[in-house]
Amino acid sequence: MSRRQDRSSEAVPAYSPPRRLRCAVYTRKSTDEGLDREFNTLDAQRDACEAYVASQRAEGWTLVRDHYDDGGFSGGSLERPSLQRLLRDIERGEVDVVVVYKIDRLSRSLMDFSRLVETFEAHGVTFVSVTQSFNTTTSMGRLTLNILLSFAQFEREVIGERIRDKFAASRARGMWMGGKVPLGYDVRERKLVVNAAEAETVRRVFELFLKSRSGTETAHQLQAEERTSKTGRLLNKGDVYKLLANRTYVGEAVHKGKVYRGEHEPVVDRAVWDQVHAVLAQHPKLRGNANRNQTPALLKGLLYGADGRAMSPTHTRRRGRLYRYYVSQSALKGTKGPEDSPDLVRRISAAEIEGAVITQVRALLRQPEIVVGTWAAARVSAPDLTEGETRDALHQLEPLWDELFPAEQARIIGLLVERVTVSSTGADIRLRVEGLASLVRDLGASGTPVLEAAE
Repeated sequence: MSRRQDRSSEAVPAYSPPRRLRCAVYTRKSTDEGLDREFNTLDAQRDACEAYVASQRAEGWTLVRDHYDDGGFSGGSLERPSLQRLLRDIERGEVDVVVVYKIDRLSRSLMDFSRLVETFEAHGVTFVSVTQSFNTTTSMGRLTLNILLSFAQFEREVIGERIRDKFAASRARGMWMGGKVPLGYDVRERKLVVNAAEAETVRRVFELFLKSRSGTETAHQLQAEERTSKTGRLLNKGDVYKLLANRTYVGEAVHKGKVYRGEHEPVVDRAVWDQVHAVLAQHPKLRGNANRNQTPALLKGLLYGADGRAMSPTHTRRRGRLYRYYVSQSALKGTKGPEDSPDLVRRISAAEIEGAVITQVRALLRQPEIVVGTWAAARVSAPDLTEGETRDALHQLEPLWDELFPAEQARIIGLLVERVTVSSTGADIRLRVEGLASLVRDLGASGTPVLEAAE
């Protein structure tokens, strides 16, 4: 056999086409400026990446149909919708190569990028940058990548510092720099302008707080007047204190604890602001004591509704007159829960319920069984006390009551009354026998009162 024939008999290896690699192009831009143009930055990035994929067609590279474009998203976070969709497709095994124009389009954070590379490697995905050629599967490629990412992160931090400096300079000039628009203002051409209707509500908050010196009382009155926030929700106690502390209302701008004169018009007079903050500077407990002295609540802590929860004292002023009430917790919070029974009294006049309780207490003090029970309790510490002396001491209360200071009246009610439960059907009063005995000892067996009476 000839040499030519030997060669012809050798096996020729079959042609094997390159493995098909599915390529996903990812593009990103930090701001949405210019994205409405017919040809924008994202389009330019995509064209460059698609051209690179086309040049690798002989190697089996093909584009996937989906577009992964994040316009208006920072590279400092991985919480981007298209990037998250790309990662989900990678986990499902639908992508082999990720192509970007520059590596900072994928991430500007070294830590975040390390996580992305780990995800790519776990699913056999290659990462390619069109303008920065390297291979992430080698140690030298990862070193190059880390160096490039360090510069990308440095650039991001410099941009952040520049933005913060610009923001601080703008606030120092009193400019509005965005955020939640405060009640009383609207935004026009990136400036705060006064909303007359809302500004009247803001001034009403300051006015009511100066009168009541209480955030709770102010909120209750605002709800009674149906004053609302920008979203239409009734103002509550938290809203009151936020409004009182917002320096925007006196025409000022605040940035990192520094106060500057604002470009906008104030809606609250400086004198009113100073008066309100003089009140706020006082300790809340001292303010509460002052409020209680001005508006005595004889049944505070003693009056309960049909739902078993205490009713809170409150008051309002109309045309110079003071009106006092006790309100249920659901009424105070402006809500109506499923536990509210039909017998629940949401609000009751303080004068009405206090007068009813005092009248019933006076009547109960004349009943023989109350006198006997009080005498028995008092004899524990005063064995020589007679039943007649006990009866006479209790009967002193009626002529003396109107002569007592409000604080002393409240003290006596606290001694005599254990609990008052009010419902739509009436009031149930529970007396303290031990308190009656203590009161008899205060009055003294000789009948000489030791109560503090008003002059």
